[in-house]
Amino acid sequence: MNRRIASASAFAAVLIAGAVSLGVAANAIGSWQEGTNYTRLEKPLPPQMSRGKVQVNEVFWYGCGHCYALDPTLESWKTSKPAFIEFVRTPVVWGPMHKQHARIFYTLQALNRNDLHPAVFEAIHQKDNLLASQSEEQARALHLAFFKEHGVTEQAFNEAYDSAAVAGGLAQAEQVTTGFAVASVPLMIVQGKYTTGVSQAGSESQLLKLINELAASEKRR
Repeated sequence: MNRRIASASAFAAVLIAGAVSLGVAANAIGSWQEGTNYTRLEKPLPPQMSRGKVQVNEVFWYGCGHCYALDPTLESWKTSKPAFIEFVRTPVVWGPMHKQHARIFYTLQALNRNDLHPAVFEAIHQKDNLLASQSEEQARALHLAFFKEHGVTEQAFNEAYDSAAVAGGLAQAEQVTTGFAVASVPLMIVQGKYTTGVSQAGSESQLLKLINELAASEKRR
């Protein structure tokens, strides 16, 4: 979903998804064409991985309708993906509202409640609870109410919300957003070297095939 300034009342005004191409090249992996189906980054930022492992990173935003639509497909893929692929998610941080949503994501991780990841999307896109506010204090109150609704005590929430782990996650998310010049979400990053998305691949199912093949090409290196 292409970045634009969201209004204070909506927090969800974004354009249609699409990754920004860094240039068209004649190279290809399998039947996939570089510059059309995926982008090879001019300045790769490879993650620190164990030998034989390849990282696939989804950069997303909870307020993004396209991210919400893709999420069930990725959740299903997680259970059947090749074992050598390590899948991670990074919330985009473009501004205050995105950072508020990113804090929810890292609080889920700190509490070991990743099972609530789909519930955050549902609250925003099905229950009209934006889980964001112009006031950080009000945003925190909204987040606490969400977590309490799902069985998390106020004490556990506060400890996680204010933890060093969450602060570190937010800093890392900002680095990814800046380092990869993320201009659209959902954006899939393979081994810090390739980027792609649904529109480039052609469909959600094609995206999974493309990700698997890009990852396999890196595993062989």
